[in-house]
Amino acid sequence: MKQSLLDFSKREIEELMLEKNQKSFRGGQVYRALHLGCDFSEITTLPLSLRQELNDTFVAQPVKIIEKLVSIDGTQKFLFSLQDDNLIEGVLMKYKYGYTLCISTQVGCRMNCAFCASGLEGLIRNLTPGEMLGQVVCANKLLGGGLGDERKITNVVLMGSGEPLDNYDNTVTFLRLLSAEGGLNISTRNVSLSTSGLVPKMYDLANENFSLNLTVSLHSPFDEERQKIMPVAKKYKIQEILSACENYFEKTGRRYIFEYVLISGNNDGVRHANELIKLLKGKPCHVNLIRLNQVKEKDLISVTDKEAYRFSALLEKGGLSCSVRRRMGSDIDGACGQLRRRYLKEQN
Repeated sequence: MKQSLLDFSKREIEELMLEKNQKSFRGGQVYRALHLGCDFSEITTLPLSLRQELNDTFVAQPVKIIEKLVSIDGTQKFLFSLQDDNLIEGVLMKYKYGYTLCISTQVGCRMNCAFCASGLEGLIRNLTPGEMLGQVVCANKLLGGGLGDERKITNVVLMGSGEPLDNYDNTVTFLRLLSAEGGLNISTRNVSLSTSGLVPKMYDLANENFSLNLTVSLHSPFDEERQKIMPVAKKYKIQEILSACENYFEKTGRRYIFEYVLISGNNDGVRHANELIKLLKGKPCHVNLIRLNQVKEKDLISVTDKEAYRFSALLEKGGLSCSVRRRMGSDIDGACGQLRRRYLKEQN
């Protein structure tokens, strides 16, 4: 598999040009074109011989959209193909402020959370920084966006297939590429990273000097019950996660968010609400309640809208900042991993 030049920073591409006896400004031309979604053949400012040489050694765009589904609410779900024919997913959501793209960080996932389809086949491999960036480049190009202030993608969420902190080094490199000047230049303040709670990596992330929004999958305030929903909870207890979140706030000044997927008869009781209040009241955090996107391979049932808002009211009455996430894309295999699984079954 060829390495993608989207893995490279602008300086690294300029150095590559010098190695090929080209002027360093050629690196800027290549960098800009790649972030606009161009293949080497389309960079007509380069000599033909250089375009051919780059094409022989590298791949320009490591990610391609092979299927797109559009929801009745305007949400778009993409099935991306990688060089090795592995498949990942992304979701594009339109808001008043612009477009948010949810991207994947791994092919599959080894967290195996009870409600998620991404981990049904386990972890296949990590994505490279360029493959993560390539998802954003693809969607931005599809929308007719440019670079910097002319881009269409304004926010990025690392909440698709995979655990970002399980692919730590590549994720950190991706965040630096995403926010670099001269490219898409999306500030990490406009990035949300969702983790299942890999505590040591949460501490590492706090030291990276990013200002991103840290989102932690909680799903139960009780360790024993959380372990049944999320196997990773057997390794990291809730109090350890809370300590890591407090450290993140101290280092970055950014409040943290807890995701809480509401599963009927499982984690939606009054005692769960009361324990959440006990754990989180007074902390610089927000609770994001999510109505389960049901996966047919998983024997779990979503709460009703009425039940979701009743649970939310209990938390708010107890003094927590809380919201029920808007439902988007539920009619187009909105949950992580569903579209990929359907496509693979159809191909077989």
